[in-house]
Amino acid sequence: MARVQLKELSQVRAGDKGNSVNVALFAPDEAIYRVFLKEVTAERVKEHFKGLVHGEVVRYEVPNLLALNFVMREALGGGGSSSLRTDNLGKCFGSNLQRMKVEVDDEILRERWKDHADPSLLY
Repeated sequence: MARVQLKELSQVRAGDKGNSVNVALFAPDEAIYRVFLKEVTAERVKEHFKGLVHGEVVRYEVPNLLALNFVMREALGGGGSSSLRTDNLGKCFGSNLQRMKVEVDDEILRERWKDHADPSLLY
């Protein structure tokens, strides 16, 4: 079992509205999506953004797109136009989420990176 940053396994889209942030996390295939379902919970995302997100984190599963959508409330210090956190609007939250590490079965990684010269360099 390896611990891998989400940036090695996913793509994200993010945005913000008022004092909320929305981050969609996309898996490249079913195996990785199942890892995301197990590892990337609303509780873990809330902990990952501890100190930035003061409200609830809600996870929506979007299996037909192999995606999870997270809505984080009270995340922008009152809202984009009134916050001093101009560097921490929605898109930055997407990149920040991809720094989270998840545990992935070695067999899934071998299959995913079978054409990579040295997959251990990616851990």
